[in-house]
Amino acid sequence: MSADSVQSKVASAILKALELAKSSGLLNCDTPTQLTLDRPKNRDHGDYATSISLILAKAAGMPPRSIAELISKTLTDNNLLTPAGISKVEIAGAGFINITLQTASQGAVVVEILTAGKKYGTSNMLSRKKINLEFVSANPTGPLHLGHTRWAAVGDSLARVLSAAGAQVSREFYINDRGNQMDLFGASLRAVALDQPRPESGYHGEYIADLAKEIVKSNPSFSKLPESESIAAFRDTGYKLQLAQQQKVLDNFGTHFDTWFSERNLYENNFFTHSLDKLKSKGHVYEEEGATWLRTTDFGDDKDRVIIKSDGSFAYFASDSAYYVSKRERGFNLCIYMLGADHHGYVGRIKAIAACAGDDPNKDIEILIGQMVKIIEDGQELKLSKRAGTIITLEELVEKVGTDAARYTLIRYPTDTPMVMDVDLLRKNTNENPVYYVQYAHARICAVLRNAKEIGINYGLDFYKPQLLDHERERELIGLLAQYPRIVASAAEMREPHRVSRYIEELAGQYHRFYNDCRVLPLGDEKPTELNSCRATLSLATAQVISNGLDLLGVSAPEKM
Repeated sequence: MSADSVQSKVASAILKALELAKSSGLLNCDTPTQLTLDRPKNRDHGDYATSISLILAKAAGMPPRSIAELISKTLTDNNLLTPAGISKVEIAGAGFINITLQTASQGAVVVEILTAGKKYGTSNMLSRKKINLEFVSANPTGPLHLGHTRWAAVGDSLARVLSAAGAQVSREFYINDRGNQMDLFGASLRAVALDQPRPESGYHGEYIADLAKEIVKSNPSFSKLPESESIAAFRDTGYKLQLAQQQKVLDNFGTHFDTWFSERNLYENNFFTHSLDKLKSKGHVYEEEGATWLRTTDFGDDKDRVIIKSDGSFAYFASDSAYYVSKRERGFNLCIYMLGADHHGYVGRIKAIAACAGDDPNKDIEILIGQMVKIIEDGQELKLSKRAGTIITLEELVEKVGTDAARYTLIRYPTDTPMVMDVDLLRKNTNENPVYYVQYAHARICAVLRNAKEIGINYGLDFYKPQLLDHERERELIGLLAQYPRIVASAAEMREPHRVSRYIEELAGQYHRFYNDCRVLPLGDEKPTELNSCRATLSLATAQVISNGLDLLGVSAPEKM
């Protein structure tokens, strides 16, 4: 929200009234430095509302309604209403303050939107945060599946939302490229190349045959190497090919990463030894029965974790602990992990790692768990992938519904609840399809503005007179446009980008109601008026906000549909 926004002016006026009441001895408590204003659901309750009187009542030793009356009187007596664009202050219930704006003042939000353009809705709320956002993170042994797909959309959108709130965000993909699964991957590729049965616990999707064929074509000698060397050769080459395929699929999905972090890197250049020494220096590492342990029970974990096994091999937890140390040493003051539904058990142990490293697990680290996604087509749940042999892949989902529909739908729901994606619904060009509904609203506005230009209606800030916009539908639309910065801020603060999608759906519906009740274009031979210009300008501002919201979701804002 810009410093001189209408909402800021109203909030500043109320804060000033509180300061004056305190300095004059009429209010005996500390006053806040910031104030949150709400938009009443009932338009009869004004343009903004605040419950500040109820919040201050206990400290002030006064009934909330008395504080509300004091604020109202101080605003009036000190001529604070008109400069803030306030036309009326009313007190409701136990002490809620309802504020109605002057028509011209309310309409000023359109000026804010068109002046800021793509930056409308951004803030510096998180400007001190340098965030490592880790999401998707998969084994480079197969295609990205539906579980990865949800985080590919939500993680990318969350990064956009956090950036809009002023944070410095680095998107990171953690490549699980160590461990037995990599050798099984290599053995599976080699078996197919030699026309032998694959390992029972190996990889069985069709993509393995495709990869093996590609490897043999470029490297025919791999099949003739001794078994262990051959497996390693197929493994390493297959790894590079499969990782490149994952990167390509994600790129086509509009999800881009700043860092592709290899688990193997944690064990190069003595970094693991360095990270272990750092944990030892905090006093939480101990030896027992020939193994090295991290005493995570000191910080709420259900059991201590082995780092190095008694045979000298590294436990998987060794990577978890070294990886966290790596993130912090790269300068991130907040590490956000976005994990799948089967990773609930990781929450306590990762937070314990942070505590063992001397950090505050309630401040320096956050872990988000995403629930499962089901795909329904022709009334049936789809479970099998043609290529992967298991769950549906990201690539197959995009082939079915397109990138925009897939991204929008995956982001639209809170990630802590399971969701069902109806393929047939997402193929419909009807209002039942949420992404179509929002994109159509943007395209409709663009069509209206093209028509306005054709018939000589001038629009834009030079032709905007907000005092003319006094219709109830106009006020409702302007009021909703004013909420966008707050929606973006709350989406960032709560790590919930679905708030943006739900908001732009509401905005699309509000624009349709405005368009139906307020004539934007003149009828027949009617001559364009200043009101037509104002309404076209309001339409332009609405298109800008819808476009901004869609951009935070990584979804296109078409001008024609």
